[in-house]
Amino acid sequence: MEFQTDAIDRVIKNTIDVMESSKYQIYEILQVARDELLALTKELQRVMEETDETLQKVDKLELQYQRSRIRLTEVSRDFVRYSERDIRVAYEKATELQLELMMTREREAYLRNRRDELQLRTRGVEHSIERAELIGSQMSVVLDYLSGELDQVTRIVESAKNRQMIGLKIILAQEEERKRIAREIHDGPAQMLANLVLRTEIVERMLVKQEFGLVQDEIIDLKGQVRYSLEEMRKVIFNLRPMALDDLGLIPTLRKYVHDFEDKTKIRTSFETRGKEYRLTSAMEAAVYRLIQEALSNAAKHAYPSYVLVEITYQAQMIKIVVKDNGVGFNVKKVSEQSRESFGLVGMRERVELLEGRIEIQSEENQGTTIIIHIPTNVDKGKE
Repeated sequence: MEFQTDAIDRVIKNTIDVMESSKYQIYEILQVARDELLALTKELQRVMEETDETLQKVDKLELQYQRSRIRLTEVSRDFVRYSERDIRVAYEKATELQLELMMTREREAYLRNRRDELQLRTRGVEHSIERAELIGSQMSVVLDYLSGELDQVTRIVESAKNRQMIGLKIILAQEEERKRIAREIHDGPAQMLANLVLRTEIVERMLVKQEFGLVQDEIIDLKGQVRYSLEEMRKVIFNLRPMALDDLGLIPTLRKYVHDFEDKTKIRTSFETRGKEYRLTSAMEAAVYRLIQEALSNAAKHAYPSYVLVEITYQAQMIKIVVKDNGVGFNVKKVSEQSRESFGLVGMRERVELLEGRIEIQSEENQGTTIIIHIPTNVDKGKE
């Protein structure tokens, strides 16, 4: 099918108009978020100042209350020097200070909770502002590109033909990956580090009060949290690029991943290799690793199997990958005709096409699924 350049020009112009409108909406959202951040920052500063004042008041009231208790004890014991009125006055004074101390402590707890809540909200708004600024800048770049010479864009599209969407899909995949990484860091290590900051403030307060026993317990707990945060960061780094691929190679890295997959999902998983193993290029090993990772992830999410087999066969100029499960399966023909393939399968097909390989999916409802992938290993390394 030949491309119609006029239709492409109209689509690009309409896209520009929509993106221009969306860009201004993003700027409006960004301004609202900045105003909210300014208000939150002011309120947080006020709450922190009031918290410090309340803490000082608590310390002062505690001292006054201790003195009043001592005074009450003195007048209560010496009936010769002090009258009943002196005892009543001392008792009322101690009771009044006790009540005021309790109310001030409640105020302190409320202010601490309010401070923590405002800090979390501030970090959330700051993250939203960063994302909005990033999206705005990306849209500006795309608009600048689309607003250029449409004839040149048309020629590029005509020469690309069936591959014209690959670049855009790669960009979208990168953005999705960045979102996932940002979400993992925000929900994991970032939250833990924020909690560590708050806990260190508590330790600092304990040191001022010379509560060294509690400080030691708190530091032991903090050390455990730091170790856990480090483990979470290592998981994020491993998901970005398993360093074992470069150090140990594809097969040992996959064995570890399959073992971790089995522990995490409680799905019995086997990993087998056939033929004489040999090292592939770094990019191809990473691609094969991601293909198997995606296949196992799809099986766990959609097939609900109790058993999965991963098999790699090394041939002279070809590597064969088989991922087979005993899950619920699906009607391949029906799904393909309705264009309802999952994003995972679409992504796998695109990866295999980029590697100049072929993929075959065999599945029937309630009969499990088998994915067979053939990838040539003698592809010109210049294409890597």
